[in-house]
Amino acid sequence: MGAKPGWFARRGMRGRITDVKTPILHIAVPSPLQRAFDYRAPPACNPAGLQPGVRLRVPFGRGERVGVLLELRDRSEVPAGKLKAAHALLDDAPLLPPDVLALVQWASRYYRYPIGEALATALPVLLRRGHKGRIAGVKEWRLTEAGRTVDAAQLRRAPRQLALLQQLRRHPAGLPREALEATAATLRALADKGWVEEGERPCLEAIPAEPEPAPLLNPGQAAAVAAVRAGMGGYGAYLLEGVTGSGKTEVYMQLIAACLEQGRQALVLVPEIGLTPQLVARFRGRFREPLAVLHSGLNDRERLCAWQSAAAGEAAVVIGTRSAVFTPLPRLGLVLVDEEHDASLKQQEGFRYSARDLAVWRAHRVGVPAVLGSATPSLESLHNVNLGRYRRLHLPERTGSARPPRVGLLDIRRQPLDSPLAPALQAAMERHLEAGGQVLLFLNRRGFAPTLLCHECGWLADCPRCDAHMTLHQRAGRLRCHHCGHERALPPQCPACGSPDLLALGRGTERIEDYLAARFPDQETIRIDRDTTRRKGALEAQLARATEGQARILVGTQMLAKGHHFPQVSLVAILDADQGLFSNDFRAPERLAQLIVQVAGRAGRADRAGEVLIQTHHPEHPLLLQLVLQGYGAFAEAALAERQAAGYPPFASLALLRAEASGREVALAFLEKARDAALALGPGGVQCWGPVPAPMERRAGRYRAQLLLQAPERGALQQLLDPWVLQLEQLKGARKVRWSLDVDPVDTF
Repeated sequence: MGAKPGWFARRGMRGRITDVKTPILHIAVPSPLQRAFDYRAPPACNPAGLQPGVRLRVPFGRGERVGVLLELRDRSEVPAGKLKAAHALLDDAPLLPPDVLALVQWASRYYRYPIGEALATALPVLLRRGHKGRIAGVKEWRLTEAGRTVDAAQLRRAPRQLALLQQLRRHPAGLPREALEATAATLRALADKGWVEEGERPCLEAIPAEPEPAPLLNPGQAAAVAAVRAGMGGYGAYLLEGVTGSGKTEVYMQLIAACLEQGRQALVLVPEIGLTPQLVARFRGRFREPLAVLHSGLNDRERLCAWQSAAAGEAAVVIGTRSAVFTPLPRLGLVLVDEEHDASLKQQEGFRYSARDLAVWRAHRVGVPAVLGSATPSLESLHNVNLGRYRRLHLPERTGSARPPRVGLLDIRRQPLDSPLAPALQAAMERHLEAGGQVLLFLNRRGFAPTLLCHECGWLADCPRCDAHMTLHQRAGRLRCHHCGHERALPPQCPACGSPDLLALGRGTERIEDYLAARFPDQETIRIDRDTTRRKGALEAQLARATEGQARILVGTQMLAKGHHFPQVSLVAILDADQGLFSNDFRAPERLAQLIVQVAGRAGRADRAGEVLIQTHHPEHPLLLQLVLQGYGAFAEAALAERQAAGYPPFASLALLRAEASGREVALAFLEKARDAALALGPGGVQCWGPVPAPMERRAGRYRAQLLLQAPERGALQQLLDPWVLQLEQLKGARKVRWSLDVDPVDTF
C-alpha cells in the first residue's frame, strides 16, 4: 500500500520498510475548548484505517474520551516528546462521510461552538460512548400467547402484575423496558409464569403490502411538484407556502416518490416530536420503501438502530427532529423541512444551531433540492424569496371541498371572572357539538394555574431558584417551576401567615379540563400537553383518539395545535391571545401571528365548515385586526418593513453572549470585559448593546446577564467573532462564569 500524504518511508536494499514517520492525527475531542488536538497513531494500527470521520479512543486530561479524526498532518505544534498516542481505533470505516463532516465543521465555525462538542452532538449517544458494531434490532417485551388469554381475576391479589399485563395488552407490538410501568420484580414474576417474553423487532418496520394510491393533485400542488422535480438534478431552495389544509404533505410525498424513483434517499425534518406520529403514519402507508424515525423520544438503542440503517442506505426515507440533519445518507436526493418557521428548529442549549439553515446548507453542498414548507413562513425565508435565493411555491387553496374557516374576535373584558369561556364561545361549542363536530380549545399554559396566592397576606408561591412563580398542578398536589424543574408539595396553608385561604390565580390546561368536565359532562374531553404525554407512546395514543373522534372536546398547548390533521374539528378557540401582544421581544408579534394562524388552521379541514373564535382583552389591537381581516401575508409584509426600518433581522445579524454565575456582579463584570475586547478589535460596523441582566435574571439559582452584538451584514459579524471567541476563553474571570454564544438567536430570554 502506498504511503499517505505526509508519510515518509525509507526502504532497505530489498525494498522492505525499515523506518516510517507516522502521520499526526488531528482529532476533535469533546471539550469546551475551541480547537482540535494532535495525537500519534495507536500502536499496531493499520494505517489504511486512519481516514477522516473514524472514531478513536484517546487519552485526555486524567481520563479517556472518544474523538473523531478530522485530518492527517505531517507536523504538529506539540513537541514530539509530548505528543500522546491514541489508545485505539474504533471503526473500520468512517462513521461520518465527507459531506456530514464538512457540515459539522462549517456549523462549528459559524455558530462558534467547539468542534469536539459539535461532533458529539451529531452522533447518537452510544457512538459517543464508543459503541462498536451494528445493532440488528431493538429489544422489547411483549405478551406471550398464554399472556393474552389470562383472566384479570387471576391477578386480583397482584395489582402491579395486572397493571403491567394491561399495559402490554394496549401495546400488542411490545414496549422497550424503560416504557414499562413496572419494577424488575414484577416483570420477572410475569416472565416466570410464561406470560411475557423479551423479543427483538427489526430496526425498520415492515413496508405495507398494498401501499395507498396517490390522490390527484390540484393545480397548485401539481405546479409545486413539477417545479421541484424539474430541478432534481441539482441544488435549488424552494419555499412551499400554503394555507393550512392546502395539501403540503401530499406535495412532500409526491416529491419523495420522485426521489425514490431515482434510487435516492429523502430527509424530512420536523420541529417537534408531536408532529412525527401522523406524518410517519401517512408516509408508511404510502411508500414501499423502509422508513427510519429519529427523535429524542427514542431510547439509545432505538436511535442508533435507526441511525445505522440510514447510514447504511437501508432506510430510503428518514424523518426526524433537529439533530437528524446530521444523519449520514449515502444517497441523499432531497431535503424537506416541515413547519420551517418553527422556533423549535433552533437548538436552544449547547450547540445552538438552526436545523433549517443547516438543511439548506447541506442540500447546497450535496447538490440536491431543499424544500421548506409552512403556512406561516418565517420573515427570514420570505426575505430570501425577495432576494432571489429561494423560489416561492404557493398553494392558495385548501384541498378538496374544505374552505377557510370563519374567524371572529371575542371581547372578554367584561365577562365573569369565574368562567374561562366567554358565553358566546360556550354557545358556539354547544352548536358544533350538537352538529357532530369536534371542538379544539388552545391555551399555551399547562398546569392548573400559573401561581398560588394567599388571600390573607398576599404571599405568592415563588420559585426559590428563579425569578418566576411556581405553577400549581392540582391533581399531582405539587407546585412546579417550569423553568428549572424545582417542585414541592402543595402547602395545606400559607407558609407566611398560616392562613388556609390559598387561591389559584390564572388558568392552565388542567384547570380548563376540569371546567369542561363540569360544563359539558356528557362530552368526553382529552388534554394533550407535556404533562399528559410524558410516557412513551402516550402522545401517539392521545393523537389517535383525537383523530378518530373518540373525544369530542380537545384541549391542549402547542403540542396539539401545530401541523396535525383532525378532520372532525369544526370549532377552534384560542382562549388567551394576549400573551404576545405587548412583549419587548421584537420577534413576539411574528410568533403570535404564526401561532394564531396555525391554531386556526385546525378548523374545517374536511367537509365540515370551520369556525375560529379568539378570546382577547384587546379586540381593537392592530395585529389581531390585520390577521383577521387581511391574513398572514399582509402581516408579514408590514412586519418586514418594520424590521428593515429598525435594522432588525433579517436585515441585520445578531449574536448574543450569555453569562451566568453565582453572583450578579460576576456575570456582568465578565460581559463588560467581553464588550471591551470586542470594541478593541475594531468591530467594523458591529454594535455592542449591554451588558444587561437577562429578562429572567435568576434561573436555577444562578444570575444571568447578556451582551448583544448587532451588525448590518453577516460577514462583518463573523469577522469579529473569529478572534473574539478565542479571546473570551482567556478573559480574566472567564472560569468563574458559564458563558455561551448564540449566533442568530431566536429569543433573548
